[in-house]
Amino acid sequence: MYPETSIKKISCRDCKEKSCAAAVLNTNEIDLVNENSRETNFRKGNIILHEGSMTSHIMYLKSGLVKEFQKGPGDTEQILQIVKKHSYLGLPSLFGDRINHYSYAALEDITVCYIDLNIFTRLIRQNGNFAYEILVSVSRDSLNNFHRFMSQSQKKTFGRVADALLYFSKMIYECESFEVPFTRQEFADLIGISRESATRVLTKFREDGILRLEGRTIEIINLELLQQISKNG
Repeated sequence: MYPETSIKKISCRDCKEKSCAAAVLNTNEIDLVNENSRETNFRKGNIILHEGSMTSHIMYLKSGLVKEFQKGPGDTEQILQIVKKHSYLGLPSLFGDRINHYSYAALEDITVCYIDLNIFTRLIRQNGNFAYEILVSVSRDSLNNFHRFMSQSQKKTFGRVADALLYFSKMIYECESFEVPFTRQEFADLIGISRESATRVLTKFREDGILRLEGRTIEIINLELLQQISKNG
């Protein structure tokens, strides 16, 4: 079932925000997606998919940023990754047990396309190039997250914060100046440390001339030193 807010019909043929997978579909397949999908908008902070719910649609993030997270003991939050536009949400559940194991929340105003699960599965079965692009997407995310978590588990606080800053700079924004879409608590949750520790390290990095801080805006001004801290842990 589609969400009840801001639903509208889309024209997939005219979409300028196609994924790499959708780009390999033929005209008939694009029309099939068009007939079985809807586009909707979410405001910053909205939950767009709840952990534990049944998978009924695949969601394509057309614009904006989303956080993928799980709830832990005492309602604590473990943020697994930041998802950028042109990504599919819910793919692990599609190939798993049809139960969503993660929640997704909008970090800014976003646009999402809901695609009927049966149609999406049908396209995977009948179009090898489409299936290949989906497999590449799932594999890339899995490897990136695996290496990030392994690196995080082996480093101390300074190395973890350095890793997080490089993650935003290189993977998310592809720029050395960016606005963190998180509160300090969420930033700490991403790397598994306390909010106080995260604030202390960021302040130390600023004092050492590694970065500039202005509210949530961060500018990395000594990339080489930040990479060295990340490497040494």
